[in-house]
Amino acid sequence: MILRACLILAVAAPIVIKGLCGPAAAQSDLPSKIVLARLSHVPDQLIGGEILKAIYAKLGITIEFTDVEAVRALELSSSGVIDGEIQRIDAVAEQFPTLIRIDTPVNSIDPSVFTRELTFPVDGWASIASYDIGIVRGVGSSERGVKGMRSVQAATSLENLINMLDHDRFQVMVTDLTSGLVTLRRMGLADRIHPLSPPIQHIDLYHYLNEKHRALAQRVSATVATMAASGELARLRRRLVDKLLAEPAAQPTN
Repeated sequence: MILRACLILAVAAPIVIKGLCGPAAAQSDLPSKIVLARLSHVPDQLIGGEILKAIYAKLGITIEFTDVEAVRALELSSSGVIDGEIQRIDAVAEQFPTLIRIDTPVNSIDPSVFTRELTFPVDGWASIASYDIGIVRGVGSSERGVKGMRSVQAATSLENLINMLDHDRFQVMVTDLTSGLVTLRRMGLADRIHPLSPPIQHIDLYHYLNEKHRALAQRVSATVATMAASGELARLRRRLVDKLLAEPAAQPTN
């Protein structure tokens, strides 16, 4: 019926058809809302979530988030129970073929070493191999980085990881630099735990949608690419990072 109406309009009023049967018609095929997995209590996920809100707003789509642990998030998104992931490393596309990777990165992280008392030069993942290490379970970049190392413990969340380091369960922990700094300030532990320089690695992060949203993925991919090319994406990320880092610190714990 829509196609027939468009054909009639094409003959009667070719100027009108461009607005009614082109982008507007395509827009009506998009969902009005999607639900994405958001890793609980991880600041870089908050940044990525706000970036995606801006991206999807350009398509007239609202986003809701389901806060879950990292492993559970992939179970939900890859099975189609929810619509996708805010952001993951590029290797997720190979591990979970039911997830579609949006080609242009939407965010990035800098996995870094945090410690209480140690000081040593950081030079890639190999430079921490001789230490007792803590990571967050389900964070792919950390799991890949420490694979095969002699002493690795996995926490269920970043807050748990920090508490374990503060209680000497291991010598160093690895997490994204921004997430680590923000969470330490929120927990009142910034004076006791500090990052070493430089970061272990710089990693681009990609937005993922379940394969049921192939048509939507094409529209999102085009929007992200445009925002990246104009510099809008980088400016938005910088504002969000600065806002998080400017949060007042909690009072130190005893």
